[in-house]
This record gives sequence, C-alpha cells and structure tokens, in this order.
Amino acid sequence: MRATEATAWGHAILEGSRAALTAIAANALRSALTALGIIIGVAAVIAVVAVMQGLSGTITRQLDDLASDMVIVNAHTPRKELLIGLRNTLSSEDFVALRDRLQGVQSITAVYLPLGLGGQVRAGAQSTAAQIIGTDHHYQEVVRVYTDQGRFISESDQLRRRRVVVLGATVVRELQLGEQPVGSFVQLAGEWFRVVGVAESRGSLFGLDQDNFLIAPYSTLRALAAPGQPEDVQIYFQPAEGVALTGLETQVRQILRGRQRTPEGAPDRFEIQTAERTREAFSSIVQAVTLVAGAVVGISLLVGGIGVMNIMLVSVTERTREIGIVKALGATPGFIRLQFLVEALVLSLCGGAVGLALGWAFAALIAAVVPGMAGATVPGWAVLLALGSTTAIGVLFGLAPAVRAARLHPIDALRHE
Repeated sequence: MRATEATAWGHAILEGSRAALTAIAANALRSALTALGIIIGVAAVIAVVAVMQGLSGTITRQLDDLASDMVIVNAHTPRKELLIGLRNTLSSEDFVALRDRLQGVQSITAVYLPLGLGGQVRAGAQSTAAQIIGTDHHYQEVVRVYTDQGRFISESDQLRRRRVVVLGATVVRELQLGEQPVGSFVQLAGEWFRVVGVAESRGSLFGLDQDNFLIAPYSTLRALAAPGQPEDVQIYFQPAEGVALTGLETQVRQILRGRQRTPEGAPDRFEIQTAERTREAFSSIVQAVTLVAGAVVGISLLVGGIGVMNIMLVSVTERTREIGIVKALGATPGFIRLQFLVEALVLSLCGGAVGLALGWAFAALIAAVVPGMAGATVPGWAVLLALGSTTAIGVLFGLAPAVRAARLHPIDALRHE
C-alpha cells in the first residue's frame, strides 16, 4: 500500500511539473507577467548582495593598502557650537605635545591643510585643482606614500622652509609635466616650487582620487599663509608593534583634553579615526542597504505571490473539466491538491531562476563599469535565500488554488463548459 501511495505521489509531482511547464510554454507572456514580481524581487536581492560584497572586498583591500594601522586625530566641533559660529582646531602645539608625551608610537606626523592658499596648481599654461598637504618627512612612513621618481621631502626641507614639492600622479598628468617631471617648477599661491619627487600611483578609495595631491614642507606652507589665518592640523600616527590601540586613545584624550582644558563630562573637541572604525561604518551602511533591499524584495515577492495565486485560480477554472475527468478516474483530492501545488511551485522557481540570472548579470555589469571595484560575487546564502523565498511563495500562494481544485465535485466539474 505504501509503495502504491508513493508511486501515486510521485506521479502527482511529475504530472504537476509537466502541467506547469506546459502551461508556461503555452502562455509564455502571461507566465512572464505573472512571475515578474518574483523576478524583480530575486534580481534585486542578488544584485544588491553581489554589489555590496564586491564593494566590501574592494574597500577592505584598499584600507589594507592605506596603512590600516594608521590613526588620525582631527579637530571636532559639536553641532551646537557650529550653530553659533564656533569652530575647534588643533594646533602645531597640540602636535608637539602628542609627539613628546605619547607612549607606544612608532611614528607621528602633523598634516596642515592650508585652505587659505587655495588648491590651484599651475605649470605654464596648464592648471589643476589639487589637495594641498603640508607635512614633514615622517608622513611617508605613517601614511606609506612612496616616491616613484625623485625623493620625498626631507627634515632639512622642513627646517629650511624650502619650496619643494612631491606631486601625485594625477597632478603630473594634468599639468603635462612629461615623463621626467622631477626638477620642473610649479606655481602655488603665486609662488614657485621645485618638484623633487613623484609619488607612486594609488588609484581611488571610495571613488576619490588618491593621486590628486601636492605635498610640501609644513613650515613652508605655514609661512605663506595669510596673516591671521587660523592654524588647523591633523595628527597622524602609527602605533608601535604590539601596542593596544585603546591605550593610545586614552593617552590622546588625556593629553588633548588637558591642553584644551575641557571640563569633565564635556565632549571631546577632537575625534580619533581608525581603519577599523571605517570598516565598522561601512558595515553599518551595508546593513542599512540590505534592510532596504529586503523591504523591496518583500514587496516584490508579495506582488509576485499574488500574481501566482491569480494565474493558478484562472488555471483551475480553465481546467475544471480536466479535474472532473481525473477525479472520475479515481484521483484523490490529495493528488489534485499536490498537482496544483507543484505547478505553482514550478512557476515560482522559474521566476526565481530568471531573477537569479538577471541579478547576477546586473551586478557583473556594475562591477565592470565602476573603476577599481572587485568582481561581483554571489554568496551561497544569497542563492539559498532567493530559492527558499520563491519556494515559500509558490507553496503559500499556490495553496488556495490547490485546495479549490481538490474540493471540486467530479459531477459538477464534468458539467462545466
């Protein structure tokens, strides 16, 4: 008896699959429109997950290249103070205090961003906008900026306020300085600087060009600043091997809060940035995007499920006489119910398969278009999620039509025109 039942159920599954594929082929346009919601939902989740996986891999790789152990200390102004026109800054004295008192640091440097000098760099008839960085010779070690040609700025350049610069590859290209730019001159804020080095190309990070900069001695740029121009520096340092970052952060807070005479309980007037925090921030963005994608997928799959239910109800109506004949020949209600459930399931899975392919293709297209992005990868859990969702949709929304078909009385079904 059990073997007979198993054979019957197997026949129902095969018959349901055959009927579903036949119905899809006979009504291709109707089937495509029915499964459109499922296709869109699955394609959306696959594309979003694949793109975010690719971006995550790209950013992780770039952060590793960009001195992943580097710590940056910036001035920070709370929103309430900004609203009344206040702005906190860090000074060269703050840098000296950290340099002299901070324990467990391998190398430390100050970065001066002289906004008052403007960002226009000229060479002959050519000009370009670039990031102007004033720093010292330790910057090369902390940030890992190495020269492809020439040399980096030296301690002597800093002490003597020499007008020398190291250019990024983008600035060299935009100013058309040729294959051997070392020794040529560029103009900044009306003053001439000699090019002593060209940095190795580093590509882009978060879509930002990392080669569009000019590095000059801190002392030189500070001397060129307009009288009264406020000093604002960023402090970069690299922890010594084996030194815990939390301990260094505690030291930084004690030193700077003491210098700035920050009352106990008041917020810091600076912020400490690390590569790990950048990764955490990006993970938060990934989670937010995933939640939005989940909402889109949920709505699309709901619409697709309603479409599947509607088309299956139409199919039950169209095949009423067929159901009556099958029942008259001895088919049980369970057999009929299973057959229509399988048909709804096949229709949903076909939509899911198409959505899976479209989502992967769209993600691959984005990866090919976005510069520097790693290839889009579809993790196994995303595929299982997509197929599992479409399976659930097929079963849940195919149940009502299947029950309706199973409840048809053979005589009434045979009378149906």
